[in-house]
Amino acid sequence: MSKLGKFFKRGSSRRAAPSPQEALARLRETEEMLGKKQEYLESRIHRELSLARRHGTRNKPAALQALKRKKRLEKQLSQIDGTLSTVEFQREALENAHTNTEVLRSMGLAAKAMRAAHENMDLNKIDDLMQEITEQQDVAQEISEAFSQRTGFGEDFDEDELMAELEELEQEELNKKMTNIRLPNVPSSSLPAQPDRTPGSLGPAARPRAAPSRRAGGEDEDLQHLAAWAS
Repeated sequence: MSKLGKFFKRGSSRRAAPSPQEALARLRETEEMLGKKQEYLESRIHRELSLARRHGTRNKPAALQALKRKKRLEKQLSQIDGTLSTVEFQREALENAHTNTEVLRSMGLAAKAMRAAHENMDLNKIDDLMQEITEQQDVAQEISEAFSQRTGFGEDFDEDELMAELEELEQEELNKKMTNIRLPNVPSSSLPAQPDRTPGSLGPAARPRAAPSRRAGGEDEDLQHLAAWAS
């Protein structure tokens, strides 16, 4: 066994495993530390590259030393990138495991609550209760139908006889109206003679109109009776 493995084995036996919350907090702190280390190395690489450009061909040994330091810094940056990816993967896996644990715990509590709620329930009692509810609904439906039915209360009559009696009454009323109608009398006098159209003679407009007689008034009254009966 390697020394690193012995160290982690000895350290794990000394204390209990941390809680998921504690482990997640430590992993987030590690991610933050590695992120700051990345920023520092990137700034160092940029500075060494600028230094190498500034020396250029005027001071080749100094430029080469700057490029060597840049290479070492880039190697460290690559290692930190890999380490940060591993830490992020471990944190995500731990978060998922913690979420699954909480979900499982919640489902277990819900199952216990349902079991406690169903302890006092008897399936036979439930079946009897549902049957009683169904019977009472049927009784209520029958009562509603009984109230909604029309009761005659002794009014059992023949519809055909009633219609025949109504037609007789209408015929009697029509006969009475026809009896009270008086038709106008036809005049027996002859038509008036053709007016004289010779010059100097009076025309129809100049002749005085005769006053209406009593007979004409009677005819108008008969016509009014006839119009009222027709309406």
